[in-house]
Amino acid sequence: MPKRSKYQQKVIKNYYDNREAIALQRVSELVTELYLAEGKQRLRHWKTLRSHLEKLGVSTAQIDHLQQQDRPELVAQLVKSLDGQL
Repeated sequence: MPKRSKYQQKVIKNYYDNREAIALQRVSELVTELYLAEGKQRLRHWKTLRSHLEKLGVSTAQIDHLQQQDRPELVAQLVKSLDGQL
């Protein structure tokens, strides 16, 4: 494996430093998509949303509860509270 340049090392470091902010941004985008989605597409968005929420440290029980409720506004409230913590 070739050695990484200083620029590449910096890009990788910045990604890992900002990983939570990136996941939070993606969750915000998925909330919008949940409002508009129906059927299989909505299930696919929930699956993706679950993985990003897990990366942010949200408990599995809380994620299950949100998915059972299937109300994007509850997820939006969670995003707002998580944004205040970062």
